[in-house]
Amino acid sequence: MERLQKVIAASGYTSRRKAEELITAGKVYVNGEKVTELGVKVSGDDVITINGVSLAKEEKVYYLLNKPRGVVTTVSDDLNRKTVLDYIDTNKRIYPVGRLDYDTTGLLILTNDGELANILMHPSKNVEKTYVAKLNRILEPSDLMRLKKGIDIEGVKCLPTRVKVRNVDKIKDTCIVEITIVEGRNHIVKKVFESMGYLVDKLTRTEYAFLNIDNLKSGEYRELSIKEVKKLYEYKK
Repeated sequence: MERLQKVIAASGYTSRRKAEELITAGKVYVNGEKVTELGVKVSGDDVITINGVSLAKEEKVYYLLNKPRGVVTTVSDDLNRKTVLDYIDTNKRIYPVGRLDYDTTGLLILTNDGELANILMHPSKNVEKTYVAKLNRILEPSDLMRLKKGIDIEGVKCLPTRVKVRNVDKIKDTCIVEITIVEGRNHIVKKVFESMGYLVDKLTRTEYAFLNIDNLKSGEYRELSIKEVKKLYEYKK
């Protein structure tokens, strides 16, 4: 569900401010009923009419991007840094589903489907995300056990669904750890390891739900198939 004025603006009909003016002026109808309040939310199934003309529904698009390092996960940036949208060739008004830090790489979904984005980001849906972290020192066996039992972060326990050490470099005293979580809190993977005295030198998201980055190189993307989109929508149940 998204705010009516946002849906109107996203369709390209007019700006959000002008859409708000149309709503308060009584020019907008949803499923045949006049709407004059700005807080109303609509879904993709609702029929929106403006000045007697039905709003054309924008074609939904879905992309999977292998986000490079040093790119912000926003639609625009005040510092003129590269954003994830710079890598997708589309005229649709897409936006990222969730966030990846500036220095974090890997799998990111981008779409103009607000309903699916809300489903995937809602905490109750327990969508798994898998990350591969390079730590600044070898993970102690006792800390691995602590991690598997859950780590308290800012008063809330983060309980990974899977954790395993993939590689250990005894010479450089570093290791690679794969961790799967359903959490969506900002910097949560880094915070988990930092709480145990480790620094994350590199972090990559390799999987989101059943999706993975496969052979996509850094900065490359692909469209999701209809089958994949339908499977993602199963999280709505």
